[in-house]
Amino acid sequence: MGTAEFRARQKLADAAFLKGGITFSVYSDNRGVEKIFPFDLIPRPVAAAEWTKLERGLEQRIRALNLFLADVYGEQRILRENVIPRALVEGSKGYLKQVKGIKPPRGVYVHVAGIDLIRRPDGSFCVLEDNIRTPSGVSYVLENRRVMKRVFPKIFAEASVRSVDEYPMRLREALAGVAPRDNPRMVILTPGPFNSAYFEHSFLARRMGCELVQGQDLFVWQDKVFVKTTQGPQRVDVIYRRVDDQFMDPKVFREDSMLGVPGIMGAYARGNVALANAIGNGVADDKAIYPYVHDMIRFYLSEEPLLAQVETFICAREQDCRHVLANLPGMVVKAVDESGGYGMLMGPQAGRKQLDEFAERIAKNPRGYIAQPRVELSTCPTWVDKGVGPRRVDLRPYIVTGKTTWALPGGLTRVALVEGSYVVNSSQGGGSKDTWVMG
Repeated sequence: MGTAEFRARQKLADAAFLKGGITFSVYSDNRGVEKIFPFDLIPRPVAAAEWTKLERGLEQRIRALNLFLADVYGEQRILRENVIPRALVEGSKGYLKQVKGIKPPRGVYVHVAGIDLIRRPDGSFCVLEDNIRTPSGVSYVLENRRVMKRVFPKIFAEASVRSVDEYPMRLREALAGVAPRDNPRMVILTPGPFNSAYFEHSFLARRMGCELVQGQDLFVWQDKVFVKTTQGPQRVDVIYRRVDDQFMDPKVFREDSMLGVPGIMGAYARGNVALANAIGNGVADDKAIYPYVHDMIRFYLSEEPLLAQVETFICAREQDCRHVLANLPGMVVKAVDESGGYGMLMGPQAGRKQLDEFAERIAKNPRGYIAQPRVELSTCPTWVDKGVGPRRVDLRPYIVTGKTTWALPGGLTRVALVEGSYVVNSSQGGGSKDTWVMG
């Protein structure tokens, strides 16, 4: 295929995304313009045997994280036995005392997870970050595949690539599996059309056959949740929520929230509604807790971890903090409760002013930061202005848990489109690729 034809097909793909309304918005963009998530037509292949290993490692990790959440909001064995420092857990912004003692329906906390992976120089995958609050991006996986089939129908038909189309129904089945009643009614709770991931919320609602609702569409009566309909109030059994914890119930968390449902925590505490993901999961994807996931696996499962992690310095530890401050130009510093590439310092690319600013922030609030050596991300061939060139990538597989755990084959490959960049987040100028699990 020649350059001219490839460019034409890239334009066709871009037009398909625009026509389909496949967009996101960036909060820091004062213009408030919705943008297409850039899509690169060159797919990323993953061998079947490699994916099988990844699946096993991801499922192991989710089991351990789920047991950790049940424990820290329950008996707290892992804290009593000093496997993880109590102060680190209870000092996390994501640790919510209001949910201590609450057991979610079927005991599932992590219904949907997005685990960020990178490929190391030896070819193996390594976990970079856990996203188990409200992970986003799966709609791009499904739409990338749809557009790929449209733009390259012959090539795709001849390739042996595992399907991703079953994700919406797999998620629906998982949520039905944790419902408090048979034949459950489920809804997707969105903050509304001004949220950066609203496209995904409406996309999943259509594909799952669920109602898309906002906080004012729901109400609580006698510790049960109802949705307002033209046929009158209907009881809701499962809420796939894309609203952050602190906005879910103004009676319990932020009093000024207009996004949640007053009294919903009472219904949740009594087991009358399942919330996916569970309230309080933020403690487990706090970046200062991440270094302890291997300890969780050994403690709860009596197994050795199947997936490696990145060496991490916790600034809340005095010795680690000294090391980070002494070696800041060579470190990647992350705020423990931020995501999307915000609150991050790329030390090797930072100027003196930025380094000094971060050193001051860390010194003032060491619990708020972790640091890692800059990890060299693997590259994939990517279509750029001058033709095909290498660009850095990561991979976010999506794992769904109900009665069983299932991993979407492949996931979202994010690519740093700017030459030399390590930041793949859409909010920071990144794009995506279709991920092909072969066989």
